[in-house]
Amino acid sequence: MDLRTPLNRARGLGSAKEGVHHWWAQRLTAVALIPLVVWFAISLIMLSGADYAIARAWIGSPIVMVLLILTIVIGLHHGQLGMQVVIEDYVHSEGVKLALIIGIRFVAVFFGLAATVAILRIGFGG
Repeated sequence: MDLRTPLNRARGLGSAKEGVHHWWAQRLTAVALIPLVVWFAISLIMLSGADYAIARAWIGSPIVMVLLILTIVIGLHHGQLGMQVVIEDYVHSEGVKLALIIGIRFVAVFFGLAATVAILRIGFGG
């Protein structure tokens, strides 16, 4: 039998002052992805049937390079935030949870950098 009050039992289990930031970051990345994904889908439709030279020239445009990099980086960050929530909710071992969150971040950063390098190399003719 526990004689502590409900408030006393809850102490130390409250907010870590981090959840609101994570929630806002996920919502802002989702909102940012809406116009970026629409732009990307329309661009792909317009480029359907284009040859390599036309696609390369399209990627070589500075505005297109920036928008492509933004779409990929924001999309990967949004996905990483979502996976982190799933891991925090369903993985109960603290060590495994930490390893998975670090692994997901590493994967997102790696693919973001790889995609950015690839876009810049294609865009600058490398």
